[in-house]
Amino acid sequence: MDGIMNKLRNLDVYPKINEDFYSRTLSGGVITLASSVFMCLLFFSELRLYLHAVTETKLVVDTSRGETLRINFDITFPALACSILSVDAMDISGEQHLDVRHDIIKRRLDVHGNVIEARQDGIGAPKIEKPLQRHGGRLEHNETYCGSCYGAEAADDDCCNSCEDVREAYRKKGWALSNPDLVDQCKREGFLQKIKDEDGEGCNIYGFLEVNKVAGNFHFAPGKSFQQSNVHVHDLLAFQKDSFNISHKINRLAFGDYFPGVLNPLDSVQWTQEQPSGMYQYFIKVVPTVYTDVSGHTIQSNQFSVTEHFKGAEIGRLQSLPGVFFFYDLSPIKVTFTEQHVSFLHFLTNVCAIVGGVFTVSGILDSFIYHGQKAIKKKMEIGKFS
Repeated sequence: MDGIMNKLRNLDVYPKINEDFYSRTLSGGVITLASSVFMCLLFFSELRLYLHAVTETKLVVDTSRGETLRINFDITFPALACSILSVDAMDISGEQHLDVRHDIIKRRLDVHGNVIEARQDGIGAPKIEKPLQRHGGRLEHNETYCGSCYGAEAADDDCCNSCEDVREAYRKKGWALSNPDLVDQCKREGFLQKIKDEDGEGCNIYGFLEVNKVAGNFHFAPGKSFQQSNVHVHDLLAFQKDSFNISHKINRLAFGDYFPGVLNPLDSVQWTQEQPSGMYQYFIKVVPTVYTDVSGHTIQSNQFSVTEHFKGAEIGRLQSLPGVFFFYDLSPIKVTFTEQHVSFLHFLTNVCAIVGGVFTVSGILDSFIYHGQKAIKKKMEIGKFS
């Protein structure tokens, strides 16, 4: 047994020195105190990293197919009335969503930016008695109302009972409604008067669009849109205006859900129009993003970058459609963010590296100072005796 103990004792690589041979110095004490403080700072820094999750970033090819893209927006037009503002979306697959109304809220604003009223999109107004029937006569008592579509009926039994119905029928035909006062429904509802009453007002429009996950665009522009000779146009004649102020502020624009660390470059961006009319364009590159938190919950979202361009038009000559256009394209590369905790073994390894590294460096520094002082002192003594 004693032989085994002696063999183990011979394996000791940390031989002990009798305290009588220790020489303690002032510089050694200062270095010990400084290295202890530095060691504690590094330890707590490593502990903080261990207790908090770290995010790992990867780039992979986006192989998803058949998905949809949700576009959340909140935009304020301080000089464009809600009654003339419409939203359209279209993509390169040929799918179009014209004059989108569902999931969108408009709020009328006064000149100071205060909300006048909030409502879902649509004109709508109380109807006066005895409107004009489709056959030409006035509505009589106990008779079902069926208004004329003024030649835009898709079928013989179609009815347009409001100004909005007539405008929608004209849009489907690809026609422009040049003079709303000639339409009984618009005249009864005071369509032009309503536009005049809202002149000078602003509009805050917010909501979301659900579109195909392919390149496309969505835009905010005055007038009802329709297709004419395979060209996308807006009916601006009904408003009897030569120019439109499309100054705007983007309160929020996001492609997908929020996730920690996301930065949307167009949030709180404001632009003021100085020319009479024109088209403001945003060219957006959308990057698919997947965020996975520590608990394993995954958020499918997107990030984007953007460039801007303004295309002006001469007053009275609307060469380009006035409005705010967002052209977006999708990147083939997907970014993945994964939150994860550092393993305990990794934490323990780093702590050992901190303790051992600081101890070794401080020992080298102390030895250098001690032997340096000793050598200087020895030279001074030799010089003194010589």
